Amino acid sequence: MSRVGELVPRVLEQAGVAEQVERVKALADWEPRVGEGIAAVTGPLRLSGSTLVVGVRSSAWLMELNVMRREILARLNAGRSRGRIDKLVFVLAQDPGAGEERSGAAGAPGA
Repeated sequence: MSRVGELVPRVLEQAGVAEQVERVKALADWEPRVGEGIAAVTGPLRLSGSTLVVGVRSSAWLMELNVMRREILARLNAGRSRGRIDKLVFVLAQDPGAGEERSGAAGAPGA
């Protein structure tokens, strides 16, 4: 008899979703990976394949984060052999930490 902890990874792999499940962990890891300063003005909104869409509170931060994009990607992917984020898209959002599915504000202009 197998343990559930041994079966779940195999089921996810067979269903073809194991890679995406690993990517979803990047959302939970956002603040520890990017730091408190960036996390205070941003928040992951959604994951589409290997693209992470991140809400940003202001246009000034949006420009700054676009400059830092490679560094942030490196931080998010550090130590990950699977489920790597390939692309970051920064968008203005009134409440960047709320997430699109909870607030409906993704992509809405922010101050």
